[in-house]
Amino acid sequence: MLRVITAVLFALLLLPIAAQAQTEQQTLVDRATLSVQEMLGDKQASEARNLMRKSKGVMVCPRIFKAGFILGGQGGGCVMSGRTANGWTNPAFYGMGSGSIGFQIGIQDAQIIFIVLTQKGLQALLDSQFKIGADASVAVATIGAGIQGSTTAAFNADIVAFSTTRGLFAGISIDGSLISVRSDWNAEYYGKPIGAQELVISNGGNNPGADPLREMLARFSGN
Repeated sequence: MLRVITAVLFALLLLPIAAQAQTEQQTLVDRATLSVQEMLGDKQASEARNLMRKSKGVMVCPRIFKAGFILGGQGGGCVMSGRTANGWTNPAFYGMGSGSIGFQIGIQDAQIIFIVLTQKGLQALLDSQFKIGADASVAVATIGAGIQGSTTAAFNADIVAFSTTRGLFAGISIDGSLISVRSDWNAEYYGKPIGAQELVISNGGNNPGADPLREMLARFSGN
């Protein structure tokens, strides 16, 4: 009986921690939903909407925060959803980060949507760690300012990244940034250990909190 009581008390102590973690994840999903609505709903985002119609997947990073004074860095959370015959999948969680050295000063807050156009690009993002500019060709664009491809012609790129920025830095540089799977967040959000591949390809997870994001993606992709 003492063991049972101890186990129950321990479980109750963990509940606030689990609830807080899932709240953080849901906040990221909700922010991603708003970013999709704001960015793809912009009247100047016709290029992005056209690409969405033939996309294989999307990664949304609703807040990539960059700050620097000589030494700089940027990072934030992202979610990725795959496009299937039955619609958009429940999202997998990722983290994005980078560091830099050089003369720089300022603060920036950016939203980024990575529109995945090829199977190669989709598989590269599904790997446990993806380095932008090394593992697949990425063209970078700003909403309303057109697309510029650094490694291939823009529309032959595996992934096109659209961004909007606020702050003192001019534009955003994502070359060399690392995007890594957050396996712990996936497990907490779906209540079981589950891989990004199973979520994005097979839609193996289910959380009603992600339904608005899936519906928003469907709205702009013609699903």
